[in-house]
Amino acid sequence: MTDMFCRQCEQTAAGKACTTRGVCGKSAETANLQDELTGSLIMAAVKGADLPDRLLFEALYATLTNVNFDDSSLRSMISEVANCGGTAGWAADSVLRGDGDAESLKTTLLLGLRGVAAYGCHCLGLGEDVSAIAAFIRKALAAIGEKGGALGDLFPLLLECGQTNLAVMKLLDEAHTAKFGVPGPVSVSGTIDAGPFIVASGHDLGDLALLLEQSKGTGVSVYTHGEMLPARAYPELKKHSHLKGHFGTAWPEQQREMANAPGAFLFTSNCLMPPKDAYGDRVFTTGAVRFPKTVHIGPEKDFSPVIRKALDLGGFGESQPGGDFLTGFGHAAVLSAADKVVEGVKSGAIRRIFLVGGCDGARAGRSYFTDLVRLIPGDCLILTLACGKFRFNRLDLGKIGELPRLLDLGQCNDAYSAVKIAGALAGIFECGLNDLPLSLVISWYEQKAVAILLTLLSLGVKNILLGPTLPAFVSPGVLNSLVAQYSIRATTTPEEDLKMMLGQK
Repeated sequence: MTDMFCRQCEQTAAGKACTTRGVCGKSAETANLQDELTGSLIMAAVKGADLPDRLLFEALYATLTNVNFDDSSLRSMISEVANCGGTAGWAADSVLRGDGDAESLKTTLLLGLRGVAAYGCHCLGLGEDVSAIAAFIRKALAAIGEKGGALGDLFPLLLECGQTNLAVMKLLDEAHTAKFGVPGPVSVSGTIDAGPFIVASGHDLGDLALLLEQSKGTGVSVYTHGEMLPARAYPELKKHSHLKGHFGTAWPEQQREMANAPGAFLFTSNCLMPPKDAYGDRVFTTGAVRFPKTVHIGPEKDFSPVIRKALDLGGFGESQPGGDFLTGFGHAAVLSAADKVVEGVKSGAIRRIFLVGGCDGARAGRSYFTDLVRLIPGDCLILTLACGKFRFNRLDLGKIGELPRLLDLGQCNDAYSAVKIAGALAGIFECGLNDLPLSLVISWYEQKAVAILLTLLSLGVKNILLGPTLPAFVSPGVLNSLVAQYSIRATTTPEEDLKMMLGQK
């Protein structure tokens, strides 16, 4: 027996499972409550209970890595699900701790659903209809709850999960552009000005928009952090003059970078690390994110406590210099230059296009992605997205003609942009996705990356390089099937992988 058993993230202990405390910082009690909540949701689906869509999405999202560390709120959600007919009774051990192929597929499906639910929560916050997404989640949860399960029945559900994730990313993309305008290329300063400031972290552009409206005219500056960086590319957000720039680097560095920064920090989605005592009183959460003893902003979204804290702290006495970031190359921006890309490929000026992106983490092995990008020849374009880009997005990689060699497509959900760009190029070249001069190198950490990987597999994409390690929850049998059907590979060394992708011996 162990205190807990969690292997849902890339950094799980010893590459097998966290059994005493999560590497993310969650306690054994928190982990077990998340398992109980998961079990209640699955039982609700098996029984066909009348569970509201919002509760379904928020409860699933609460079990994703680095989101909810608050036991009291988890217990409250367990009670809510139970009151809707989702009484606990499904044994998490039977799937989450199982080593067989069926258990592996069910765990992969469950983790993919958590990623889908994360994007669904953002859609709900923007007033979108997610009923079709919720219907699939219920069907998939019910399948997970059934005893046993034939591989032939389960694998199609993984691909359907990938298609559902594509649908929810499309929905979110359309909601973002409808409300905030079409994003375009922009250079974002990493300098923090003197004076009071708020740092907005996470992914929720709706929350950022509300914060900007409420802080307007207060003298408080707002800076993005982590996956909020691409927010600066949207016209209706960057029109706010007090949205100044970007704070810090990658999200795993937040404990170090926030400790000495006299500002208020608002976390709107996952990627929260347990706040240190040095700055815990300056941390606020909202939406699905929670941490004990931090102030949580409820559904009314009144951010005045965050603004007051920033004013009380006063900020830095003098400007803190920082480098610039280039972002905003969503599908609209890239496809507007599609003729240049096509011309470059046909003329040989662009030898190959690489997509290097995904979730970042703290493992030393993640230097692989920095080293790879440095090694990619100067006649190759590099697309990137999600927080993995912070491993290399300050490198000066130059241009090919008028195009910057490094094009930041946006947040993790903007994998939709990558799919749309690839599809458009395949149409222009009259070929399949796998025939494009395109190589995919994906870093994974949490469950949204699992959902995105399932999306790529559902589109039939092959030869994906996945790293820095393979998922602990993937059994040898399932791995062999993925290799056979999709030629998916684990990363090795940057040098060897680059030779392989360039067709060199």
